[in-house]
Parts: sequence; structure tokens; C-alpha cells
Amino acid sequence: MKIIVDTCVWSLALSRKESIENEYVSELKELIKEVRAQLIGPVRQELLSGIKSKKQFNLLRDHLRAFEQIDIKTEDYELAAEYFNTARKKGIQGSNTDFLICATSNRHKMPILTTDKDFVNFQTVLPIELHRTRT
Repeated sequence: MKIIVDTCVWSLALSRKESIENEYVSELKELIKEVRAQLIGPVRQELLSGIKSKKQFNLLRDHLRAFEQIDIKTEDYELAAEYFNTARKKGIQGSNTDFLICATSNRHKMPILTTDKDFVNFQTVLPIELHRTRT
């Protein structure tokens, strides 16, 4: 089964600070080896945003191009807006990208790998599945 990987997990794995190793980075590495890690456009954009050096930007861009991007359709954006409204009515807040991840995850029936605790809250009111690390 393919897994949508959230920005926070990619960021941990791509961090230049002392080789960060944790269960999420290890899981991402395994998912990449198994060709199961999936990327959506807004996550790609978040990862590439704020990189100061053109050389580093191009290097990361080229590495991320190895990952097939999930198509996002009009109904995904509409469902993301519905999810936003549903969560908000229950007092749960999140970003537009987070709700788009949830909507895309739902349509493709793909769990989400994230360290973001907001997704645990989303799971209480939205039909999403979170991927658990193997460790």
C-alpha cells in the first residue's frame, strides 16, 4: 500500500543538522526502498519554499522529482474545504495543506505518515488513516 508522507517527515529526513535518525526517518527510508512513499504538490512546494541557495534548491528539486506526484483533482480541493469546515465546527484547526492531504488520502485510500499531532485530532472527525512506524 502506498503512503502519503507529510512535510514534517520529509523535513526531518532532509535536515542538514547532525544526521537526524528517528523512527519516522527510518520509516520513510523503508517506504522509499519499497517504492511506497507518495508526495503531493503542496508538500513539494512547502519543502522547496525558503531555500536560500539556488544550488541547494535545484539539488532538492531534482531529488524530489524522483517521486511520482499524486494528481490532485477539483473534488480533492472541495473535500478539503468540507473537511476544514467539519473540523472547525468541532473546534479543531489545521492548515489548508493538512486538509488537502486528508482529502487526497481519502480519495486514494492511502494512509498518512506524519509527526504532526493535528492529524490525530483530524482522525477523530475525518475518515483518514494514519500510518504507524514499524518500530
